[in-house]
Amino acid sequence: MAGEMPTIVELAEWFQTPPGQYVLAWERAHFDEMVADVFGFQAWQVGLPGIDLLRANRMPFKAVVGAEIAAAQLAAIWSNGVAALPEALPFESQSIDLLVLPHVFECTDSPHQVLREVERVLMPEGRVVISGFNPWSLWGARNLMPGMEAWLPRPVSSQVSPLRMKDWLKLMSFDVDLTRLGCYAPPCRTELWLQRWNFLETQGRRWWAMGGAVYVMSATKRVAGMRLIGPVWKKKRQRAHAASVVMHRDKA
Repeated sequence: MAGEMPTIVELAEWFQTPPGQYVLAWERAHFDEMVADVFGFQAWQVGLPGIDLLRANRMPFKAVVGAEIAAAQLAAIWSNGVAALPEALPFESQSIDLLVLPHVFECTDSPHQVLREVERVLMPEGRVVISGFNPWSLWGARNLMPGMEAWLPRPVSSQVSPLRMKDWLKLMSFDVDLTRLGCYAPPCRTELWLQRWNFLETQGRRWWAMGGAVYVMSATKRVAGMRLIGPVWKKKRQRAHAASVVMHRDKA
C-alpha cells in the first residue's frame, strides 16, 4: 500500500511524474542559485539522495544524509553518504557550513526537532536552504478537494507554508536571506499542458506572489554577540608595533 511506503521514497517517485519533473526543474534552478556562492569546507544534503541539489556549490566536501541510500546512488551521484534520520543528524555541533533540505519538513513527524538539529550542526554564519510545498496555492487547493485523488505526495496538513517557515527560522536565530516561490501553473498531469500554462510563471510572481506551488528559502545562522577575531600572529605583530612606538617615544 502507498500509505506504508516511506514518505521520502514516495516523494522521490512523485518527482518522476510530469508534475514532479516540472517542480524539480524549477527547484534545481533555484537551489543552484542559492548554493553557488556559499563557501566553506562541508556541504551536506539531507534527503532525496537520488537528486544532487549541491551540484552548483564549490566546496571540497559534499555528501548526502538519507534514511535509505542505495549503493548505486552513491556510486553515480555522491562520493560520500551517511544513513541517518534528519531528526538526529550524526554530526558534531557547529561543524557544517551548508545544509540543503529538500522537502524534509513535510516528510517528518518532528519538524521542530529537525530545525533544532539544523541549528545545532551549522557553524555560526552557516547557511541552510530549504524547499517545500506551499499549501496556499492552486496545487494545495487541489489536494483539499473532497472526492478527488490526492494531487501532491504529501497532504496539506503536513506542509509548512513559507510564512510559517520564516517564523520558525527567526525563532531559532536565523536570518532569512532569500525566498523564491514558483510553479504557478494549474495542476495538470501532462507535460504538454504544464508547458502551455508556463506563461503564468511570470504573471504569477507579479500578481499572486504567495501562490506558487513550491518555494525555496535560504537562511543564515546568526549567533548573538559573536564577532570575528583576527589571526593570533596579526595580534602579536600589532602589540609588538605598539610597544616599539612607546619605546621610541620614551627615548625622545
